[in-house]
Amino acid sequence: MSEAVSALSGQSHEGFVTVSEAGLVGMISIRCDLGAKALAKALKAEGLPVPGPRRIETVDGRSIAWMSPDELLLICAHDEAPALTDRLAEALAAEHALVVNVSDARAMFTIRGEKADQVVMKLSPADVATLPKGEIRRSRAAQVATAFWRSGEDEISLVSFRSVAGYVMGLLEVSSRPGSELF
Repeated sequence: MSEAVSALSGQSHEGFVTVSEAGLVGMISIRCDLGAKALAKALKAEGLPVPGPRRIETVDGRSIAWMSPDELLLICAHDEAPALTDRLAEALAAEHALVVNVSDARAMFTIRGEKADQVVMKLSPADVATLPKGEIRRSRAAQVATAFWRSGEDEISLVSFRSVAGYVMGLLEVSSRPGSELF
């Protein structure tokens, strides 16, 4: 069996902020009725809540994000994702649901620094300046689909498809070049 590798092997860039590919991250897409009791029970068994619209909740190193009226994204350790996917799929077997490990189809980036939001402001039409902690936005970075949220003090996390990870890193690198700050 081959060894798992992230899209960009943890590549990073130092500009007026630090942008880096987060390395191997587990991601599980859950599609179902978000009001289903079975979903709440399955997530509770894993120590997680069902997040409300446009919310991302983090508990014990795992995050669960509302992606649409019938979709959640669970972010966890990469090596934990297969077993967690199996447990959730089994718990939701009686529901009209889909639970898929999408870890190897996604890439995650971290933008750290006092002006981290400015990097995303240059790339997305979303109002990043007013993005509160705990809220996730599905939008785009230039021409590709992304989701992003404030993941810490002066930190934004961004998820994209793995197939465009090099493009996204290029966008983040150019947008964080010293001297290109917005204010």
